[in-house]
Amino acid sequence: MRGKHRVIVQNNRLHYEFEIKRNITIIRGDSATGKTTLINMLRQAENLGNSSGIEVSCDVPCRILEGSNWKLILEHTENSIFFIDEENVFVHTVEFASCVKDSGNYFVLITRENLYGLPYSVEEIYGIHPAGKYQNTRKIYQQMYQIYSKFQNLPVHQDKIIVEDSNSGYEFFNTIGQENNILCESAGGKSNIFSKLQSIGQETVCVIADGAAIGPEMNRLYEITERKSNIVLYFPESFEWLLLSTKEIPEVKVETILQNPEEYIDSKEYVSWERYFTDLLIESTSKNFIWAYSKKRLTKAYFAPRIVNAVKTIMKLVDWEKSF
Repeated sequence: MRGKHRVIVQNNRLHYEFEIKRNITIIRGDSATGKTTLINMLRQAENLGNSSGIEVSCDVPCRILEGSNWKLILEHTENSIFFIDEENVFVHTVEFASCVKDSGNYFVLITRENLYGLPYSVEEIYGIHPAGKYQNTRKIYQQMYQIYSKFQNLPVHQDKIIVEDSNSGYEFFNTIGQENNILCESAGGKSNIFSKLQSIGQETVCVIADGAAIGPEMNRLYEITERKSNIVLYFPESFEWLLLSTKEIPEVKVETILQNPEEYIDSKEYVSWERYFTDLLIESTSKNFIWAYSKKRLTKAYFAPRIVNAVKTIMKLVDWEKSF
């Protein structure tokens, strides 16, 4: 399944309208914000049809996934959007995470818990709040909003960089850091970033990680930036996305893909956009040994001034000229 899908769920009192463009979307927030009401309306529409008084409009089926037969339903369904409430304990299982990763469906998960088994994007974590009433009616419009920004506390003049990656991404940013007397450290994976930040003193630290899969870590990372203003977050889609976005790699023409990735990324093949951009860069450079990309180690071509400067331009809120 791929593409962007607009969902409208409404009755004579409430109107929900939002777009889903990735395989995993998270809706969270406090009680009485409309999350459970959305699920109940979808359930009633699915079970009662037109007699429910609820209209569900979307170009693909919108269904509730719940109960003991959830796995059987998934195995026999494709190209649908499944809405799942947090009361379903299977959401937290390894088995469910495995099914999502191989599924040709999109999932909207309503939960206040962090789902560490799923690589969801910082951009796809939403809350719901009322956006007012329609003119001359009593219908309330419920709107989704992004809870986190992929750029937190920016711009920044950093003293230190912590990179999620321990391979090519770390190699790239460490080289830039050394040229500007900025210490660069690898976290060795997204789950280790928080523990690294707990020991930070007064120095200004910029965290660089793949926004496409950092979602499960966002709650505690956001909380620590609220306590420590000297910690800043920069979460592009991925390191490979940054390189592709430079438009400086010879014979790599991906501008159309970068403008609307959701039209090209099949959820059954890629559980996260990060993996797609990695494969796209590897495939696009495979016939040129000078630029052939590997996650393990970069060729010298990627340290050319035009590549480095283009990345710096994209990361314009991060000051690479800072020195001790």
